[in-house]
Amino acid sequence: MEHIPSEVFLVVLVVAIVIALSSVSDRLGIAPPLILMLVGVGISFLPFVTPIEIKPEWILMVILPPLLYGAALAIPTVDFRRDFSAVGGLAVFLVVASALIMGLIIHWIIPDVSLAYGIALGAILSPTDAAATTIARRLGVPSRVSIILQGESLLNDATALVLLRSAIAAAAATAGSVSVWKVAGDFLWAALAAAAIGAVIGWLGVRVRRLIHESAGTTAMSFLIPFLAFIPAELVHASGLVAVVAAGLVAAQKGPKHLDARQRLSEQANWHTVEYILEGAVFFIMGLELKKFILDVHQSSESLWAGLGIAALALFIITVLRGGFIAGLVKATQHTSSKKIERSEKLKDVDLDLALSKRDELLMERRAHLKARLSNWDNTEERKAHRLEYFTTLAQRYIADAEYLIRQPLGFKEGSLLIWGGMRGVVTLAAAQTLPAATPHRSLMILIAFFVAAGSLVIQGGTLGWAVKGLGLDGMDVEPEGEWERLQNELKQGAKDWKQPETKPVPDALVPLAKLRAQRAVLLELRSTGTYSSSCLAHALNELDAEELGLQIRLHQGD
Repeated sequence: MEHIPSEVFLVVLVVAIVIALSSVSDRLGIAPPLILMLVGVGISFLPFVTPIEIKPEWILMVILPPLLYGAALAIPTVDFRRDFSAVGGLAVFLVVASALIMGLIIHWIIPDVSLAYGIALGAILSPTDAAATTIARRLGVPSRVSIILQGESLLNDATALVLLRSAIAAAAATAGSVSVWKVAGDFLWAALAAAAIGAVIGWLGVRVRRLIHESAGTTAMSFLIPFLAFIPAELVHASGLVAVVAAGLVAAQKGPKHLDARQRLSEQANWHTVEYILEGAVFFIMGLELKKFILDVHQSSESLWAGLGIAALALFIITVLRGGFIAGLVKATQHTSSKKIERSEKLKDVDLDLALSKRDELLMERRAHLKARLSNWDNTEERKAHRLEYFTTLAQRYIADAEYLIRQPLGFKEGSLLIWGGMRGVVTLAAAQTLPAATPHRSLMILIAFFVAAGSLVIQGGTLGWAVKGLGLDGMDVEPEGEWERLQNELKQGAKDWKQPETKPVPDALVPLAKLRAQRAVLLELRSTGTYSSSCLAHALNELDAEELGLQIRLHQGD
C-alpha cells in the first residue's frame, strides 16, 4: 500500500498510548483517566499536531454503547435493585433540577443566550459520566457508594439528552418556550420504551448465544448486543443508552444460568479488554480536542478567560446542588433503612406457614363467593408448598436487604463521597458538540463544557483518594466473618443433594459436571435472595466456572 490513511495511524497511536500510560499511572498511583486526559492536552499543543475534533456521533453512538453495556454487565444486579430509588432520584430529579437552575444562571450571565439554550447547556453539564466512575472504583470507595455512582451514571444520560433535545427544539421554535408536559412525555417514552426494548434484546441475546457453541462466536454476538439494543430504541425516538443498560442488566442476570463456563469466562475477559481500551481512549481523545475548542473561541472573538470563569462557577453550582440533594437523599434513605431493619427483625420471628394459613382463613371470611375456589387451592398440597416457597423467598430477600443496609450504611461520610465522586466526563463534551451551528456563543459553550468536565476530573478525581482516606472509608468492604465458609458449605450440600435423573441417567464421566451445575443452581438461588454479599457470590461463581472449564477440557482430551 502506497498510502495509509491518517486515521489508521491515529487509532494505533491512541491504543498504544492508552496501554503505556495506564501502566505508568498504576506505578504513579494516579487514576489512568486523569493522566491520559492531561497527556492528551499536552500533545494537542505540540506545534506539529493539527487540531483534532472527533464527531460527537462517534462518542454517543459507537463508543458509549459498548462502554455502558460492559458497565451494566459488571454491576451487581441485586445491589443495584436495593438502591434503585436513590439511583433514580439522582438520575432524574437531580439532573432536571440542575439543568433548570443552571439554565437560569447561564441566561443571566450571558443575556444573548436564551433561557432555552441556557437549559440546554445546563442539561449538558448535569449528568455524571459512566467512564469517569472508574476513577471512584479504582480508588476503593465503599461498594454501596460505587454502586450508586455507577447506576446514576448509567441512567442519567437519558434524562440529560431528552432535556437537551427538548430545549434545542424550544429554542428553535418561534415562541421559544419549553413545554413541561412534552418534556415529561418525551422522557417517559425515552425511558420506558428503551427499557422494554433493551430487556427483550438482552434476553434474546442470551438465548441466541446459548445456541452458539464456539466461545469466539458467542463473544462476537455479545459485542453486537449493545448496538442491537441502541439502534431500534433510537429509531423509535427512545433512549438508546437506556436500552443498552437494560440489555446489559438482563444479560448479567440471565447469563450465568444459560451460558456455560467457557462462554462466560471468554466473554468476561474480552469485555474487560474492550472497556480497558475504550475508557482510556475517550479521555485521551478528550484531551486532544482542547486545542480545537480554544482556536474556535479565538476565531469567534470570545474570551477564553470568560469561558474558564463561567465553567468554574458552573462546576461550583452543580456541586453545591448535588450536595444539597444528596443531603436530603441520605436523610430519607436512613429513615427508610431504619424502618426496613425494624420490620426485618419482626419478620425473622414470623412462622410463614402459620401466617399464610391465617391469611387464607381471613380471605375465606371476607370473600365468601370465592370460598370454593380457595378451598380447592388449599386442598392442593403442591400449590400450598409452592406458595409457601414463594413467600419464604420474599421474606429471605427482605431480611437480606436489611442486613445489607446494616453492613453498608449510607451516612454523612458516604454521602460526602457521593457528592465528590459525581464527576463529569466525555458525555458532557460530546453532548455539547451536538449543539446546532446557529446556537449563540456555541464555541464558548463547548469550551465551558470541556472546562467543567476536565475540571471535575482533575479536581474531584485527583483528590477522591484522599477523601476516601480522610473520611476513614478505605478498606471498609470486608465480607462478614465466616461468610465464605458458610457459602462453601451450602454449595457442597447442593452437590451432595444431586440425584441421578430417573428418565435419562447421566453417564459416570459427566457426573462431576452435573454436580457442579447443581452447585451453580444453588448459587444463583442464593444470589436471587441476596443472602450473601455480591463480592462473595461473584468469587464463588468464578471458581465454579474455572472448575467447570477444567472438567470440560479434561473430558475433551479424554475423547
